[in-house]
Amino acid sequence: MKKRTLGFWEIWNMSFGFLGIQFGFALQGGFMSRIFQTLGASKDEIPLLWIAAPLTGLLVQPIIGYMSDRTWSNKWGRRRPYFLIGAILSSLALFFVPYSPALWVAAGFLWILDASINVSMEPFRALVADKLPESQRSYGFVVQTLIIGIGTWVASNLPWMVSKFGVSDAADLGVIPDSVKIAFAIGAFVFLLSILYTVFTTTEYPPEDMEEFEREKAKKNNFIPDILNNIGNMPLTMKKLGVIQFFSWFAFFTMWSMANPALTEHVFNTPAPIESAFDMADTVQKAAFDTQNTAFQKSSNLVGSAMGIYGLSSMAFALLLVVYTSKRRINRKLVHMGSLILGGIGFLAMYYASPEQLKYCFVLIGFAWGSILSMPYAMLSSSVDPKKMGVIMGIFNMFIVIPQIIAALGGINFVSSLLGEEAINAMTVAGISLIIAGLCNLLITNKNAITYQAEEI
Repeated sequence: MKKRTLGFWEIWNMSFGFLGIQFGFALQGGFMSRIFQTLGASKDEIPLLWIAAPLTGLLVQPIIGYMSDRTWSNKWGRRRPYFLIGAILSSLALFFVPYSPALWVAAGFLWILDASINVSMEPFRALVADKLPESQRSYGFVVQTLIIGIGTWVASNLPWMVSKFGVSDAADLGVIPDSVKIAFAIGAFVFLLSILYTVFTTTEYPPEDMEEFEREKAKKNNFIPDILNNIGNMPLTMKKLGVIQFFSWFAFFTMWSMANPALTEHVFNTPAPIESAFDMADTVQKAAFDTQNTAFQKSSNLVGSAMGIYGLSSMAFALLLVVYTSKRRINRKLVHMGSLILGGIGFLAMYYASPEQLKYCFVLIGFAWGSILSMPYAMLSSSVDPKKMGVIMGIFNMFIVIPQIIAALGGINFVSSLLGEEAINAMTVAGISLIIAGLCNLLITNKNAITYQAEEI
């Protein structure tokens, strides 16, 4: 089927649901460690508490990709039913997670939240490849990245914005501040609303041969053998991209899980107070705990706000690529390599940054993030069978979640401990990992993956 060239607003509408998805991811990535610390987790325990996120991605994304490839509804299409189901579940989880009364409850909500976000996210990646001709693939993924950047910046600033309107950052021992609760409630609303916008403004192409499609659906479900077969026969370019993804996502998982303890401690000098160090029955010590806890919560707002800068710079980076790729050819390999190396430099600079300089570190990280969200998918989509786009995108997610699982199971703690005991060493590890990821782009040699000739838009 020859796919027609889409205009900017058509691509914007089909990608708009990613605004909500990124609200969910940004609130999760920016503030779950803060919630864990508020509920009593030590900084060494935090990476393991995060293991729910990559584990659910490893299980959910290939399953959802496989199912969406085999789904068709005249009313709802192929991918949109999964957008909607994931949005409803994610919105409920986002609303309730900051009300967690104990650490294990928060970890459980993270599991539910990440699984639900993945139900929505994976079909969005496949939708771009479904709807756009190959000449517009980079353009489509870059528009997604533009929307993701907007979502990251706004959501990361929500607790800070809410506190500026007078909502308290103070809270009792083991209680999440109201500023965080309201921010997560806003995120839940935006998530659902943005997904509904895409569902009702976007149509999908039906299967090219409906009779053959129905015959395939009627066959015995061979999900596991099909998944294993696709893994065993993945294109060489996909394997090489997997190496790049490994080091890229190890770095970003390290940031999401450890940036709050690392930066509140090293840059802002306001580490989370340890309950056992205070006699909470003593009025003076209780007041001292409350003072330190409020300072930690306020600096956590500022860390979240600084992290939002990487969403803003990734948005600017994506906007530049939107303008450029709409008319001209790009070298995806060199763009991705340079962006990742710049992001690595941003992480390394955190060791020397003041609170005022921290935003510049995240500007550089945003270039890497903008590229990670577009270039690998554009390169991959030029190297795989379009009939299997959903399941391939799901399998490709393995190269995202496996490094995160390794990081959570002790990878971060082990590697950063080689540099010392300070939490900031985790950011140094993230920087080194991202620079290695950038250099691994030299492995990519497939000409179709590296570049393309754009059509007029």
